[in-house]
Amino acid sequence: MFTFGFANTEHGFDPLALLLVALLLDGYLGETKFPFRLFRHPVEMIGMLIDWFDRKLNRANRSTVDRAFRGALVVFIIVSFTSIIGWGSSWLTQNHDFGWVLELFILTAMLAGRGLYDSVRAVGIGLEESLEKGREAVSHIVGRAPKHLDKHGVARAAIESCAENFSDGLVAPVFWYVLFGLPGLLAYKAVNTMDSMIGHMTPKYRAFGMTAARLDDVLNLIPARLSGLFLVLAATVTPSAHPVKALKIMLRDSGKHRSMNAGWPEGAAAGALNIALAGPRRYQESITDDPWLGDGTARTGVKDIRNMLYLYVTAALINGAWVAALAVIRLN
Repeated sequence: MFTFGFANTEHGFDPLALLLVALLLDGYLGETKFPFRLFRHPVEMIGMLIDWFDRKLNRANRSTVDRAFRGALVVFIIVSFTSIIGWGSSWLTQNHDFGWVLELFILTAMLAGRGLYDSVRAVGIGLEESLEKGREAVSHIVGRAPKHLDKHGVARAAIESCAENFSDGLVAPVFWYVLFGLPGLLAYKAVNTMDSMIGHMTPKYRAFGMTAARLDDVLNLIPARLSGLFLVLAATVTPSAHPVKALKIMLRDSGKHRSMNAGWPEGAAAGALNIALAGPRRYQESITDDPWLGDGTARTGVKDIRNMLYLYVTAALINGAWVAALAVIRLN
């Protein structure tokens, strides 16, 4: 683990121990609203900065090359800024008795494990009551047009979001924190936020968001495959799940996904639950005719959402277990 020698200082607080505490707090508290009534969430502040640069630099009258250069400059500035903030917070952790409080707060805020669980569970609860409530709940976690989804489409969207965001919201932040501490985590979250805001293949963002989108692909390359592996392992202890199918479908169908990374956790989930994911989808501005992942049924429902949540929680525990194993090795 590269933390600039922080763990060896006089007031050193081992980053892996801090990460384990943050994972426990995230699992118990989820998206706690109270602190962010007083000030903005760190991701929201990053988003405001991205939006400001977007309005100032991404103008239609500029050439494609100019917009691409400006977009790359924005990525460099924001990643550098967030890395410096992370470095400063880590320095406080290791050089002041209570400096770790700030890093723990930021670290916990950057994890989205419990928040994802609650959001996907809300879709299942809503879908049990009515299709409209299911559509309303799923609209908060997917980019497609919910009004065009039937009950099976709503369930598939929730399951796909759970699988994909398991990587983006939990595995990847943990992975980059383990490698580079808080600077690595904040840099990753900055790139991931930029990708979600400007990394679109639309006339407005194709050039300006190109660097953000490609860098996000690179940063998620390993975490996405780890996420798929964790879901396969989770299937071995999940009732009615199919670990062999999970591995088979992940390896066979991950390349069919339009994203070079999302197909790994989604393929593993499709195989584990014996369902079909992805396929043709309608977004706000377009319709995609993507291939299906998996050999099972596409007529998913509330039961499949529950099975996915069980699989997800188990995989999240595995994600925490490898951090704990590293901590034990480090202490010994």
